Amino acid sequence: MRPALWLLVAALVAAAGACGPGRGSRRARRPRKLTPLVFKQHVPNVSENTLGASGLAEGRVERSDPRFRDLVPNYNPDIVFKDEEGTGADRLMTQRCKEKLNTLAISVMNQWPGVRLRVTEGWDEESHHAADSLHYEGRAVDITTSDRDRSKYGMLARLAVEAGFDWVYYESRAHIHCSVKSESSQAAKSGGCFPGDATVALPGGRTSPLSQLRLGQLVLAAHAASGEPVFSEVLAFLDRDPAPRRQFVRLSTASGRNVTLTPAHLLAAPGGCHVFAGALRPGDEVLALGPGGGDPRPDAVVAAEPVLARGVYAPLTRHGTLVVDGVLASCYAVVRSQAVAHLALAPLRLAYNLRDAALRASPVGVHWYVRALYRTAQLLLPADMFYR
Repeated sequence: MRPALWLLVAALVAAAGACGPGRGSRRARRPRKLTPLVFKQHVPNVSENTLGASGLAEGRVERSDPRFRDLVPNYNPDIVFKDEEGTGADRLMTQRCKEKLNTLAISVMNQWPGVRLRVTEGWDEESHHAADSLHYEGRAVDITTSDRDRSKYGMLARLAVEAGFDWVYYESRAHIHCSVKSESSQAAKSGGCFPGDATVALPGGRTSPLSQLRLGQLVLAAHAASGEPVFSEVLAFLDRDPAPRRQFVRLSTASGRNVTLTPAHLLAAPGGCHVFAGALRPGDEVLALGPGGGDPRPDAVVAAEPVLARGVYAPLTRHGTLVVDGVLASCYAVVRSQAVAHLALAPLRLAYNLRDAALRASPVGVHWYVRALYRTAQLLLPADMFYR
């Protein structure tokens, strides 16, 4: 590995503990005893359609819907599909749901030799569930064991939790309900952005929605060291796509600020730290502009809720920061270090400083440099450095 890359990796690891606890020394762990769920228990202990679980319903998927192409059939021979409709609908699901279900199928066979996982309900196109059910999107399954032994269902639910389902509910004596986050919310983990209607401040007291922001414009940002407000040039868009409807988190603060962004995006916090938006809870503090646009000051979060919004925009400024809807944000996401992320993007900023025409274009989608950097980081860095 090149020396410069070693320095970058070392800096990332060193920075991991700056605003929170690190992983600490590694010790061999004893196998953990699995505890069955009890009837009506769900994990995590929040509602299914909240940020900490499977998230908001994004709308029913019909066969005529373009999103129907995103559903994939599951032909795993280790899973029994009830398919009472005779249409194969129970086999259709999102890729994430399929991956978790296949993992669970292995766990079931290991736990009870000779017994297979059974799916009684998958994608629903016949309106058998509540209006906001995730079954309509292929993000939920109802499961039993193939022998239909109800004494196993509590442990089956626990195995589903261990398999990685985002919400597991011992819903009925007859089945376990499991669901997953949407593909759009998972995409947000590998990048950070704001919706198109988020606003930034321009010189002269003007504002602009991000959907109308252009390269070369000056937007209100902050010096990394002093935190003082400064207008900074927009060099590029690390991600820009007006089309997708994506899940974001909306944070409301005590001063009345409301900022909407992806959970993996970094926000400035008191003490020179940066925190993931998705990790903030009521009572935590971020930095927001004072009355009349004064210097950033601590502002307590009073609410955090998932929302659906249109468009994804991630401007890169010369200073690596920007003020969005009155809250001081980083231009970066995914890795928990503003300083290291700013360093990692230095080659890209240099390229723009040299006015490289090839790099100056901002095509739709995630910038190629950011995509390559993220993939490299996944290979080199510990898992706890990333938003999960």
